[in-house]
Amino acid sequence: MFTGKTLMITGGTGSFGTTVLDRFLKSDIQKIVIFSRDEKKQEDMRVALRSDKLAFHIGDTRDAASIMRAMQGVNYVFHAAALKQVPTCEFHPMEAVRTNVLGTENVIDAAVANGVERMVLLSTDKAVYPINAMGISKAMAEKVLIARSRQITSNTVLMATRYGNVMASRGSVIPLFIERVRAGESLGITDPNMTRFLMSLEDSVDLVLHAFAHGQQGDLFVQKAPASTIGDLALAICELFEVPVRQKIVGTRHGEKLFESLLSREEMVKATDMGRYWRVPADNRDQNYELFISEGEPRANVVEDYTSHNTQRLSVEEVKSLLLTLPYVRRELDSHIRSR
Repeated sequence: MFTGKTLMITGGTGSFGTTVLDRFLKSDIQKIVIFSRDEKKQEDMRVALRSDKLAFHIGDTRDAASIMRAMQGVNYVFHAAALKQVPTCEFHPMEAVRTNVLGTENVIDAAVANGVERMVLLSTDKAVYPINAMGISKAMAEKVLIARSRQITSNTVLMATRYGNVMASRGSVIPLFIERVRAGESLGITDPNMTRFLMSLEDSVDLVLHAFAHGQQGDLFVQKAPASTIGDLALAICELFEVPVRQKIVGTRHGEKLFESLLSREEMVKATDMGRYWRVPADNRDQNYELFISEGEPRANVVEDYTSHNTQRLSVEEVKSLLLTLPYVRRELDSHIRSR
């Protein structure tokens, strides 16, 4: 479906964007447009890859005009640009709104105006029952996309994907733990019983490709993923690097949950099991509020949310095996062994 087509990746110099880019550069796609506001990272990417398929646009999704111009001639859009750090968004919630909510609206408007065939929004498990500004802003981004999907009369198909914790992505806990292990420092553990989904960056690309290939208007896609406790993850890293287990319980930070949810109970009622993925169709009820007053959904009484507490729980040995599939972990482990 991508032969001779043009793909735009917003936030294309981030962890998700670069992994998506690696996969697509090996395909017969005609052009990939990298849209981001980081001039240095774009230049580094240009020099490192030197690919005729790449085009670079400096811009900000907050600026409707810049994204509108850059999207001319684009067939597919993967919208990964966002503020993702929970503490940053807690201290600057309106910045999260401007980037994650209004920026998403600008990307949708540009996609529809330019006749884009398909657009996929990258969302997060923190958008389900959100308790922090980042999750709230991403939940609103999903709502904006789904609301717009009901109104579209063009051929542009809008979809979303939701991710759990992406292993070894920038700013995530695995690189932090490895950095401290290699420095001989103790690991700060919020709560050893806290659970998180574990997905690789390659899994995230597979989910995007699945959405592009199978998505219908307003669909939400979630990958079934295993989970681990934070305590077991820390133990697995210490054992891999053959260092003494030194942990310090620091307590749950502001805005953190004990477990994450990828699908709410209400979404699970509607979800279609596609094997490796869940597909949740858009809620296309109109504003006939009688439906919300006199009718309900009996199945919602017995269905559970899909969370990191009730998904497949990995043992320490299984977490170690999963970590060894990550190129980043293997590189750090090799470097650690050579340095001893």
